[in-house]
Amino acid sequence: MEIRVLKYFLSVAREENITSAAKQLHISQPTLSKQLIDLEKELGVKLFERGKRKTTLTEDGMYLRQRAQEIVDLAEKTETALQSNKTTIKGDVYIGCGETQGMREIIKIMKKINANYPDIHFHLYSGNDEDVSERLDKGLVDFGLFVGNTNLDRYNYFKLPSYDTWGLLVRSDDSLANKKTISPHDLENLPIICPRQALNRNELSNWLGNEFNKLNIISTYNLLYNVSLMVEEKIGYAVSLSNLHEVTNENLIFRPFDPQINAELYFAWKKYHIFSKAAKLFLNYCNKVF
Repeated sequence: MEIRVLKYFLSVAREENITSAAKQLHISQPTLSKQLIDLEKELGVKLFERGKRKTTLTEDGMYLRQRAQEIVDLAEKTETALQSNKTTIKGDVYIGCGETQGMREIIKIMKKINANYPDIHFHLYSGNDEDVSERLDKGLVDFGLFVGNTNLDRYNYFKLPSYDTWGLLVRSDDSLANKKTISPHDLENLPIICPRQALNRNELSNWLGNEFNKLNIISTYNLLYNVSLMVEEKIGYAVSLSNLHEVTNENLIFRPFDPQINAELYFAWKKYHIFSKAAKLFLNYCNKVF
C-alpha cells in the first residue's frame, strides 16, 4: 500500500463522494476511481458501497480508515523528523496526556523550548491511560503522561513531583457541597458517574471496602467535560480528579475523598525508542527539571 493511495482513500472516506474528493486532490475522477479499485484488488476486500450520490465505507473500509490514518500520521511524523538539520533543531513533538493539572509542569517546559527553538511544534492528544498507551505503543506519540495506577513495565519514565487527588464532583447547590470531604458512606444510593480507568484498575475498591459492590454506577467516562454537564443536569455525581472542574464548569464543586486517595503522575516513553532531534531535546529539558 502506497502512502499516496492511502491519502486518496482517506479523502474519499471523508468526502463520501469520489468527485468531490478528486477536486480536493486535484486529480481526475477516473484516475481516483482506478486507484481505489486497484487498492481493493490489492487487499482483496470491498472498501466502498458506491451509490449514485454517496460513497460509504464497508466494514472493511471502516477498519482500513482507522489504520490508514495511523499509517499516514506516522509517515508524516517520520518525514518531519528527518527534515530537521544539524544546525537548526526543528520538528514536532507528540504528547499523549490524561486530564490532570500536573500537565502544567510539562507545559512550562514546552514554553521554555518554544522561546529558544521556535521551529519546534508540540501536538497534544488527550485521552485516558488506555488511549495514551495505545498511541504510545504504535509510535503515534513520543511521550505519554499517565495518571494513577498504571503498568509501566514496557516504558522508561519519571515520576512527577505533584499528584492528583480523587474525589466527587457535585453541584454547588447540592447538600454534599456543604461537606469538606466525602466518605464511602456518603456514596450509598447515589447515581455515580465513574472514570473507566478507576474501575479497570480498582483504584476505588480499597477505599470503598465492602461498599464497593454496592456502588450504583450509572455511567462511565474517559474525559470530564461532557460529564460535568451531566452533573450539572442532576443526572449523577462524578468521581473525578481534583482541580479539573475549574476548567470545565464553575457551577460545580469538588470534594476530596476521606481517607484521601492520591493519583501519582508518570511521564513515560517507549524503551529503546529512537527520538527525533526535537523529541530528544524535549526529553533533555525534562531530565533537567525532574
